[in-house]
Amino acid sequence: MMRTWPKLLRIGAILSLLAALGAFLVRSASAQTPPARPQRLSLGDAARFAAQQSAGVESALQRVKEAEARVTQRRADLLPNLSGAAAATRHTVNSATFGFDFPTPAGQPPLLDPNGQIIGPVKLLDFRGHGSQSLLDASAMARVRAARAAVVAAGADVTAAGEQAAATAAQAYLRSLRADAQLEARIADSTLASDLLRIARDQLTAGVGVGLDVTRSEAQLAGVRAQLIAARNDKNRSRLDLLRALNLPLDALIELTDSLGQMPSVDAVNEEAAVTQAIANRPDIRAVAEQLRAAEAQVAAIRAERLPTIGVFGDDGVIGKNAEHLLGTYQLGLQVSVPIFDGFRREARMQEQQAAAREIDARRRDLRQQVAVEVRSALLDLGSAREQVDAARERLRLGEQELAQARDRFAAGVAGNADVITASLALNGARNLLIDAETAYQAARVALARAEGNLTQLR
Repeated sequence: MMRTWPKLLRIGAILSLLAALGAFLVRSASAQTPPARPQRLSLGDAARFAAQQSAGVESALQRVKEAEARVTQRRADLLPNLSGAAAATRHTVNSATFGFDFPTPAGQPPLLDPNGQIIGPVKLLDFRGHGSQSLLDASAMARVRAARAAVVAAGADVTAAGEQAAATAAQAYLRSLRADAQLEARIADSTLASDLLRIARDQLTAGVGVGLDVTRSEAQLAGVRAQLIAARNDKNRSRLDLLRALNLPLDALIELTDSLGQMPSVDAVNEEAAVTQAIANRPDIRAVAEQLRAAEAQVAAIRAERLPTIGVFGDDGVIGKNAEHLLGTYQLGLQVSVPIFDGFRREARMQEQQAAAREIDARRRDLRQQVAVEVRSALLDLGSAREQVDAARERLRLGEQELAQARDRFAAGVAGNADVITASLALNGARNLLIDAETAYQAARVALARAEGNLTQLR
């Protein structure tokens, strides 16, 4: 036992050395791996990206595949139907159930007991192939056309889902830009508050200031730092919302290439032309129109069920008591089916589909009105936001001028820092006002593109 311990200790030391060497190699490899580069995204890129791969678009694509599968199902009614069967049976019967009465000579017992007797057991082997083919079925052909119309409607839904996803991503992008602008503004406020505190302390040390000015500056700096913490949190949360809207991993790296004040402006738009373009381009209007066509095709398919259908059928096989004595048999036929009365079930189904079609048509008319309202509202918001941006920029310019004047007086020692703090608070509000105005302008720009149906064409 005493000899085993040194060996175990040497083995443990070797294993520890190997583990340390492996960890070092892993750290070295990870250190040599270049960091992942963030993906650069503009507002238009984000809209187009979301329109291609969002969860809503993927769901809509699956609904298209479901509709295509239903076309194959409907087409099967027009194709040959083939099947095969093999049966091996053994059965007995009661002769009385057939009502047979075989006459016999006088004085002899009847061939079958009048009260019934068991016949069998009878063995039977039957191998048979069955086939049928529709020659004329107007209803089946109408159902195929209705299924194809449903595929077109589902495809239009994909475009509409992409436009909706693009709108969600664009709004998330603007919220992220606003959070970035707020963070930059709070950093500038924090820098200004630190400078004012330094000046107040220098004046107090030089004997030309008062402690109240230092306390005011410290209180202002503490408040600005609290706002800075909240601004950083808003930025991080807005990034998560944007990644979710883009259907990207939440740890993906992205870089926003746009800013609120540098995004392209919108040229003057003719209201009537914009409404006309929106009604022609909006994917949701096209989707509803295709849904209406699909519903009308369903009505036509049900109506076609009143027409006769013609088909052929047949089977061919062998039958016998055992495998050595099988005989071939077949059956061929032409069948004409004429629907006469089904308890008004067909009429009720037709009324149901007609009501559904009228509902879709009412929704289409309402959507056209809603599109006109959205376009006009976006144009009104755009004009108002443009004026608000101009006013906010003028307010910011005056706020900066007011702060500069108050700061010069404070630095010269001819006034306390109360005026400086008041001016800095006013400048803080002016920065927020400009950020809100620029956000509203870009949101109106996105809303107009969404209303016109060309959101994925944003720059």
